[in-house]
Amino acid sequence: MKLAPHLHRLGNDVVSCYLIDTDDGITLVDAALPGHWHDLQNELRSLGKTADDIRGLVLTHGDSDHIGFAERLRREHGVPVYVHAADADRARTGEKPKTPLGTMKVGAALGFFSYSLRKNGLRTTYVSEVVEVADGDVLDLPGSPVIVGMPGHSPGSVAVHVPLADAVFVGDALTTRHVLTGRTGPQPAPFTDDPAESRASLDRLAQLPASWVLPGHGAPSHATPAEVAEAVRQAAG
Repeated sequence: MKLAPHLHRLGNDVVSCYLIDTDDGITLVDAALPGHWHDLQNELRSLGKTADDIRGLVLTHGDSDHIGFAERLRREHGVPVYVHAADADRARTGEKPKTPLGTMKVGAALGFFSYSLRKNGLRTTYVSEVVEVADGDVLDLPGSPVIVGMPGHSPGSVAVHVPLADAVFVGDALTTRHVLTGRTGPQPAPFTDDPAESRASLDRLAQLPASWVLPGHGAPSHATPAEVAEAVRQAAG
């Protein structure tokens, strides 16, 4: 689905990832769930392009619902997969600490898990080779994505700022639809390793110039990062 010039979303408000289309090729941000491979192919066809036009995939972090088709894309098409060094092991192995579930509503949680099942979410293939990145890196990919460290949800969580698309991709640094409660609007994401560190990282998000803030779960926010960061703080209480 096209959101704006250069900017496309795959998936829906339950789980999503993003495509940046430029004259120099395509950059992907996150890879959602394995079944989103078909969404990717459909979107590429609508653009008159193929997976061979993809120059790189940037992960906001290494959780299973963000690396879905990453290894398939790397293995079948040679697309490099970029992830912060602190999340490289998570992307390669799935190892992560257990976090409390917190508040849950049965209907919303079942909706999330049933959607994940339909998109082959239980068949995670971890990424055997990654390119490690660091805070402040400007990647040599279409759109020149900038890596902005946003630790908290995981040690290597990042925002990906793409000025060409006037957008910042935040992964699970925040959410606009809580997958376990169904609550909408900017708020802290569940399954976060260190909630206090995640809240502190909002200061970095607020400094970025963009008019789109794009989470991995929930509706895109057509608002400034500063506005969204403040809304998350207010929701956290």
